Amino acid sequence: MPARLDHTIVHCRDRFAAARFLTELIDAPEPKPFGPFASVPLANGVTLDYLDEQAESEIVSQHLAFLVSDEEFDEILGRIKERELLYWADPMHAEPQQINHHFGGRGVYVDDPDGHSLEFITHTYV
Repeated sequence: MPARLDHTIVHCRDRFAAARFLTELIDAPEPKPFGPFASVPLANGVTLDYLDEQAESEIVSQHLAFLVSDEEFDEILGRIKERELLYWADPMHAEPQQINHHFGGRGVYVDDPDGHSLEFITHTYV
């Protein structure tokens, strides 16, 4: 059996603020404390564990892509616009305030407060 991703750690300045940024966009339950983490379980069994970084440490940006339904995409994009967040159709931030239509789906990128790139797509690229 191939390995399955169980969880990953997302480094941030404020674990609950960073986790809430995501959960509010995707309309997920409040992050739960788990040891030093703010944990966000996702529908496919993967958990994102947000961890506070030391103040002097640099946070290396990660890219997290979420496969969502068309209805969820509309809701997420609506929340992005409602919050007046910057968003892009591409990971290089060359197409601001636009979405893409790759592989017959739709996609959008938004940066979280720590500079992590969150991508929401309605059709997998594979």
